[in-house]
Amino acid sequence: MSASKYKNLLKPLDLGFTTLKNRLIMGSMHTGIEEFGVLKGGHNQRGGLAPLARYFEERAKGGVGLIVTGGIAPNREGKVSPWAGKMSNKLESRAHRDITEAVHRHDSKIVMQILHAGRYGYHFWNVAPSPIKAPIGWFEPKGLDLSGVKSTIDDFVNCAVYAQEAGYDGVEVMGSEGYLINQFLVEHTNHRTDEYGGEYENRMRFPLEIIRKMREKVGTDFIIMFRLSMLDLISKGSTWEEVVLLAKNLEKEGVNIINTGIGWHEARVPTIQTKVPRKSFSFVTHKMMQEGLNIPLSAVNRINNPGTAEQILSDGHADLVCMARPFLADPNFVKKIELGIEDEINTCIGCNQACLDFTFQGERASCLVNPTACYEIEMEEKTVLPGKEEKIAVIGAGPAGLAFSTTAARRGHDVTLFDMSDEIGGQFNMAKQIPGKEEFYETLRYFNKRIEKDGVDLKLSTKVDANDLIDFDSVVICTGVTPRDLNIPGIEHPNVLSYVDVLANKADVGENVVVVGAGGIGFDVAEYLTHEHLDPDENHEDFMAKWGVDTTLTTRGGLLNEKKEWKPKRKVQLLQRKRGKHGKGLGKTTGWIHRAGLKNMKVEMIGGVEYEKVDEDGNLHINISTKGETTQQILKNDNIVICAGQVSLDELEEPLKNMENGPGKVFKIGGAYYAGELDANRAIDQATRLALKVEDANSGEIFERPKSLASQMLNMMKR
Repeated sequence: MSASKYKNLLKPLDLGFTTLKNRLIMGSMHTGIEEFGVLKGGHNQRGGLAPLARYFEERAKGGVGLIVTGGIAPNREGKVSPWAGKMSNKLESRAHRDITEAVHRHDSKIVMQILHAGRYGYHFWNVAPSPIKAPIGWFEPKGLDLSGVKSTIDDFVNCAVYAQEAGYDGVEVMGSEGYLINQFLVEHTNHRTDEYGGEYENRMRFPLEIIRKMREKVGTDFIIMFRLSMLDLISKGSTWEEVVLLAKNLEKEGVNIINTGIGWHEARVPTIQTKVPRKSFSFVTHKMMQEGLNIPLSAVNRINNPGTAEQILSDGHADLVCMARPFLADPNFVKKIELGIEDEINTCIGCNQACLDFTFQGERASCLVNPTACYEIEMEEKTVLPGKEEKIAVIGAGPAGLAFSTTAARRGHDVTLFDMSDEIGGQFNMAKQIPGKEEFYETLRYFNKRIEKDGVDLKLSTKVDANDLIDFDSVVICTGVTPRDLNIPGIEHPNVLSYVDVLANKADVGENVVVVGAGGIGFDVAEYLTHEHLDPDENHEDFMAKWGVDTTLTTRGGLLNEKKEWKPKRKVQLLQRKRGKHGKGLGKTTGWIHRAGLKNMKVEMIGGVEYEKVDEDGNLHINISTKGETTQQILKNDNIVICAGQVSLDELEEPLKNMENGPGKVFKIGGAYYAGELDANRAIDQATRLALKVEDANSGEIFERPKSLASQMLNMMKR
């Protein structure tokens, strides 16, 4: 048992009127299934909150002490999007009963987050303290007049009352991340001259009146948690003294728990992405712990494993640990700690690809390493019916093959997994070497454990042909991709390397490098060639200095005037055929980080490139088209690394289909089905969906994640 090893994590927390059974909070995440009754015909066809209830119930069954919902608006103006969830009447309140009852069946607590988007609202009727458009917003907000401020306060209070009637154990008031309350607090967005503007005592009046009136209405036996922006990371943000003053006043007004908030959505500092070293921002909560408050404080951001969480508590940096995405990745996170099998935790890798990126595109959130997250009803895992068990061969132990094999075997199928390599992982073995993607080691650790637990027959260093697969009922081809050749004269020069040569085969690379192709692989290679490989548990101080974060918390907003100079390992030029911004197709919430990182590493980004030849000295001759003019350049280099896409490896498909007495069914998933950019998210999702229904699937059938009506509406609004 791990109870002693994680004694602080598993210790109950007595709030006086109620007790949390452990110190782990599942933090707020907007998933896209908070919306109900609006998106009929979309992913939630009948309306209602059954999918959301099931999603939370799985995490409650998994043992987490306190769950925080995704943001629910207190009024129409506060919605993040036109179809976002709100709670402003009894009908909406009653609908949430399904959620609270589901969670309470498993002895967990749940609080509803009240979130008013303010100027971050993606709709025409958004409001703010002052009419200042957000740099990441679409519309200029209407500035609230005095009566609007008062009515908004009342709406927050009424929302809490409705949440109480719905059976919630409390609410979390969102005062962080740059949403409405945060907008009132800082000069950056509050230019008011009335009693809610000007001096800080006036600017903090808005949240304090909300909490004071809320506590009066809900009574003492109801959790009020406040998400406090302790580090804004924007210009004209709060000073530390202002943050402490607000925290102490929030305690006086009746807040039970303060949850740490780090950074606004518009801040240009990474805060939760995998590039951020683990627990990098716990120092902020630690500093607040020293300010004399008498209520529990929760640490947040890039905490994804029990060891890190336990250390934060044992070091006295917080009273609670709040993790969000790790509960997407593994709903049984806490249960596995309690059972002493924490090595079986499916670790969040901080990629944002299927959670935040999907959310900002209007898609239902999920998880790259756990595609059943938020699809618990549609993707319920059931044991295969007696007599329908299949003998299945899986070719390729990359992300798709690993996900399919372990899921199908766990359901009861007889699965043999073949791979030519001497280790599992496929493309993950290259990805894990990219600075900022070290968490992929955790995913491979997880799959190795699952292969053992689920009874997959793993055959490494094994190449198979069609004749080897005759005796199988189904064959699943997961052979991935191979780099696409660049067809230009001189490409065979020894200075020219593929990304596989560099990342997998560890080819020697010189000091002056040209990278051809600026998609995801090109960016990864540029990262690899310019950055040092880092441990995700280390390098906190260096990270903060390079991104300009003031760890002394003496500057307004927590931003340094000068950043530490980035020192690239090599000179790199990153080329693409397209004109315009490099990395346009990268993740919505992470692309800017990759671009900024390479810019800081002085990577020269060149677009509009036509490749002419590689000469006898290994120099690359190119034409550059800009504004109707074409110029010729010769790029001298030590090496050229080709990252110009890839093609599917699917040579087994036709021989298998043409066999007279071959396997009954043949499937292609992952890169073997569609090369494009290397897309582990798509590959694992496809693999899991197929594995859940393989015995009833037809040969060649492909299972894809459905597009939501919300994303279609969002795209229409963009136009």
